[in-house]
Amino acid sequence: MSHKLFRNIAVSTATLFMTLQTTVASDAVWQALRDGSTVAILRHARAPGTGDPMNFKLDDCATQRNLSEEGRLQARSIGQRFKEQRVPVKQVLSSRWCRTLDTARLAFGTRVEPFPPLDSFFGERRQEEAQTRALRQVIAKWSSPGVLVLVTHQVNITALTGIFPAEGEVLVLRPKAQEGFEIVGRIRL
Repeated sequence: MSHKLFRNIAVSTATLFMTLQTTVASDAVWQALRDGSTVAILRHARAPGTGDPMNFKLDDCATQRNLSEEGRLQARSIGQRFKEQRVPVKQVLSSRWCRTLDTARLAFGTRVEPFPPLDSFFGERRQEEAQTRALRQVIAKWSSPGVLVLVTHQVNITALTGIFPAEGEVLVLRPKAQEGFEIVGRIRL
């Protein structure tokens, strides 16, 4: 067998193995959600840009960075996938920013509760520690047989987990008995 053919077979086998691992991991992550007692933390769907315009108002969506049409479709797709996978969503908490509330409502319906610890602290880093601590407490206390969904911003998720999620990406967390949580996996639709 030639060296080149052997290398091509090895690369093809490695690619297939990585694809199968990703599929298995994804199945395991969905199963963890179906089993409940987990937390799905989600970065809002596609909203072009970074941060918010100067002088934006929390109660005025016209002054904020909002979901694009692609983001609205993405949010609906997330909700549809949760339904298809029979994920037992028990509670949905969201940042008070319009793009997160819209993501949550489009994905999970009107049963969304605004929750200030999920608010973006982009440009307001002095709030990071207190909000992250409050979020850790909510996650640690979650013991329902259903799933808690948290819809927030990249900076919040990165401060909590060290992971920089894509727009619309879901991280699945399992609260630990003593303290903290483990990251079960990621879902990117």
